[in-house]
Amino acid sequence: MQPSRSLHDPDAPDGLMVFDGVCNFCSGQVQLLLKIDRAGALRFTAIQSPYGRHLAARHGLDPDDPTTFMFFDRGRPLQESDAVLALYDRLPAPWRWLRLARIVPRPLRDAAYRLLARNRYRLLGRRDTCMVPSLAERARFVDAVPDSLQGTLAGASAPSSNRPS
Repeated sequence: MQPSRSLHDPDAPDGLMVFDGVCNFCSGQVQLLLKIDRAGALRFTAIQSPYGRHLAARHGLDPDDPTTFMFFDRGRPLQESDAVLALYDRLPAPWRWLRLARIVPRPLRDAAYRLLARNRYRLLGRRDTCMVPSLAERARFVDAVPDSLQGTLAGASAPSSNRPS
């Protein structure tokens, strides 16, 4: 996991899931979360979007070959099973109870997570392009880099030529 950003950073995202938009498993998880989280506590950005690429590069993920998703919990970028558990904390009951998986030691949780992550394309395939949210879901997605971060991009937002967005 990368170093935490300041919890007082006004640009630090909160409740934001950075996911692989061309992965059918990941996109399916986003669709499920949109149905479960009716209160709108979660927001989403595909790692292939300009903002997703910026966040990935800033926190040590390769946006062209993501090995995990990130979840920002009060400005802290979390990965692997820690990200999953923090995401569960934001869901309504009974889904929130899944956070009880925290009792499993982190090395075991992360090993199971990495096994699934390595095989996600093999299990459910991948798309040629990122998922497109419906008009009703669109407000929950962040694709553009916020204006306050425009000067900090250093090329991280340029779309990859070998990966559709």
